[in-house]
Amino acid sequence: MKEFHLAQIAQNRADKYKDREVFRFKRNGVYESSSWKEFIEKINNVSRFLISSNITKADNIGIYSQNYPDWTISDLGIMSIRAVVVPVYATASYEQLEYIAKETQMKIIFVGDDVQLENALKLIDNVTCLKKIVTFNCKESNDDRVISIESVYNTVFDNDLSEKVEKQLSMVSIDDLATIIYTSGTTGEPKGVMLNHSNFIKVFEIHEKRLVLGEDDVSMCFLPLSHIFERAWTYFVLYSGAVNVYNVNPKAIIEELPNVKPTVMCAVPRFFEKTYEGIYQQYETWGKAQQAIFDWALKTGLKYIDYQKDSKSAPTILNLKRNIANALVMKKLRKVMGGNIRYMPCAGAAISPEILRFFHAMGLFVNYGYGATETTATVSCMRNDKYDFEYTGSIMPDVEVKIRQEDKMILVKGETVFKGYYNKPEETAKTLIDGWYLTGDQGSIPVKGTLYMSERIKDIMKTSTGKYVSPQKTELLLTNTKYIDQLCVIGDNRKFLTALIVPAYDKLKDFAIQNGLNTDDHNELISHPQINELLQDSIDKAQSDLPSYEKVVKFTLLAEPFTIENMLLTNSLKVRRKYVNLAYADIITNMYS
Repeated sequence: MKEFHLAQIAQNRADKYKDREVFRFKRNGVYESSSWKEFIEKINNVSRFLISSNITKADNIGIYSQNYPDWTISDLGIMSIRAVVVPVYATASYEQLEYIAKETQMKIIFVGDDVQLENALKLIDNVTCLKKIVTFNCKESNDDRVISIESVYNTVFDNDLSEKVEKQLSMVSIDDLATIIYTSGTTGEPKGVMLNHSNFIKVFEIHEKRLVLGEDDVSMCFLPLSHIFERAWTYFVLYSGAVNVYNVNPKAIIEELPNVKPTVMCAVPRFFEKTYEGIYQQYETWGKAQQAIFDWALKTGLKYIDYQKDSKSAPTILNLKRNIANALVMKKLRKVMGGNIRYMPCAGAAISPEILRFFHAMGLFVNYGYGATETTATVSCMRNDKYDFEYTGSIMPDVEVKIRQEDKMILVKGETVFKGYYNKPEETAKTLIDGWYLTGDQGSIPVKGTLYMSERIKDIMKTSTGKYVSPQKTELLLTNTKYIDQLCVIGDNRKFLTALIVPAYDKLKDFAIQNGLNTDDHNELISHPQINELLQDSIDKAQSDLPSYEKVVKFTLLAEPFTIENMLLTNSLKVRRKYVNLAYADIITNMYS
């Protein structure tokens, strides 16, 4: 029987797998496991609780939390009564939360920790539609509007509530609205993307043709579930009968991977960039002999993947060398990721082909792709049999992509494309035309069936001399240098490009020690002439082959990084250029004065 609803899939898998493991979560330093039977019982109790709270079909319910198993349990419990899930990023400010709650007329909100609870309590006092708060991992509250998820799980509900849940489940439709996901956005006010269950069902169908996922797989869930990437992937994990391991602290992910030993894991380019930097930081501490072995192994791996990417057999001597390199270097490096990784879907931002090649050469298949919330994530991703490191993958089956000639905008059509923006018909009309989603991203189709995404069209700059510049191109080049951690290129309507740079402070401190600068204070470091000279040299070397109008002419070093908390990064770790320009307006003006 064809499945057509996420709640239906959860019930069917629970009937099939019963006592089989569905997820793991670390409590008090130990990973605990839960069965499908326990999982579905909790989902059903969430549904009973919601019905007892007078929640009905199409009511909007919020989830404002980090990654806990309770996130997915609540998610599916809400959907099981045909209500709609409105995820809110765990790092969202009160103002962002209030905007979403008011626009969606949210009736109940599930929260993760005490910080989110504090915001939710303020919200329930100010937003009349909100009636109850359910907590995952919070201190006890005497407020009768607050209830813990454990209380929900442990409540014995009347039989009539169970019958009402079953009735709702029997009436589910593929056209039910599943979720309203607010895009973090690099510009403008957030928009709620409406996705039906039909969107997710189609995602499973096309992903089965591209990404092999089975009952023996273990997935590490560390990207925010409030983002379409990890959430859609978690559904696919459940759909496939694999095990999901929830990680509540993304900063500790590298420490957890050897314990969990996942076979698959979604990640964003920033994860690979930081891992790459960490590897080369260790490399610099090795002796010359060890470095030489590593260099030889990498060179061998790079030769090998030139055959692998075209599904060609490598020469016998290269296979032999690769086996030796694998034993000496590659296998040890893969243990950093747990040692069992088969592939790692990666999207959300641009990644340097050099870094992509590096991980593939080491035997880690980074399945790089492109997508959006409005397309239920994946539009394109690398096939495992034929791919190119310069592209953004191959277009997914049953997804149409075309390039608008006048501005090279990527347009997407298909059953994974969203239904519109919540309560924003004018925005919907501008973005969804004749079934085609206007992505706002510039790109090309280099070879039939492939896609290359080059830049957000809004990010493309035109200098005052009339030259068009892709800031992403220059940024990718410069972030590959040793001493730069983050940067934002400036230059729209200006004579030349400048940059705001967050240095790699660990490397600057090493340089300071080696050169007797006798300080590790960030402000003192960035104001030191030797440090600025060091950064200038790195930038000059990195951009030596660029045309003059694409080169950064002046830069300013920043003492503090761009973060989600200071509103300078989106929740998918993209720089919010508009906010950076506002936050550092005076500094930018000084660079052009």
